[in-house]
Formats: sequence, structure tokens, C-alpha cells
Amino acid sequence: MIGYTTLGVNDLERAKTFYTELFADKGAKVQVDVGRLAMIGASISEPMISVCVPHNGDAPSPGNGTMVAFKADSKEHVGQMYNKAIELGATDEGEPGQRIEDTFYGAYVRDLDGNKICFFVFG
Repeated sequence: MIGYTTLGVNDLERAKTFYTELFADKGAKVQVDVGRLAMIGASISEPMISVCVPHNGDAPSPGNGTMVAFKADSKEHVGQMYNKAIELGATDEGEPGQRIEDTFYGAYVRDLDGNKICFFVFG
């Protein structure tokens, strides 16, 4: 149902590198690049993450309570994604672990601009 999610960033090139490297194992690459905005994913027919320099010229800021969650293939993959994000310069917001009994396993980081992202798997 979601086509793409957009995050405001300070340095577009740095953000493109972060997200393409983070999701390289999924075949992610820049699908659309229009100067101040880039859309990253495996194809334009699948959900993508979009990064942009805000149109109004103001500094980007992470939303309070806003988070983008990326589905992982397994609990092990959650850990791999978390570790890859940290290696790429993200900061820890919650190491991989079981969050809701046997229902939800996840890990949390903040990207290079402070946007909160989650890697998760159900079950």
C-alpha cells in the first residue's frame, strides 16, 4: 500500500549513499534523482525510501513520534540491518530484540540526519 516515504536530509549525497548501501542486499539503487530529491529502492514498482532537501529551504528535522519501519527477512536479518546501519554511521536507539512477546522482533537506529528507523520481523 505504501509507495514511498520521504525523509528530509541535510546532505543529499550522503543520504543517498547511506540508504543505497544499507539496502544493497535488496538490490536498492537510486531510481529517481531530480536534484533536491532522490528515491531509492529495488524498482519504482516497489515501495521506496525517498530523501530530500526540504522544498521550503528550512533545515530538515525528524518528526517527534515519526519512524519508518523496514521489514526484515528474519531475526538474523534484523541484526544484520541494525549492524550495517551502525557501520554506516547511524546511532543506536534500541538493539535487536524481542519487543512484543513472540509477535514482534525489532531494532532501532537514527540515520545520519536523526530520522528514526526500525528493522523488524513479525513472529
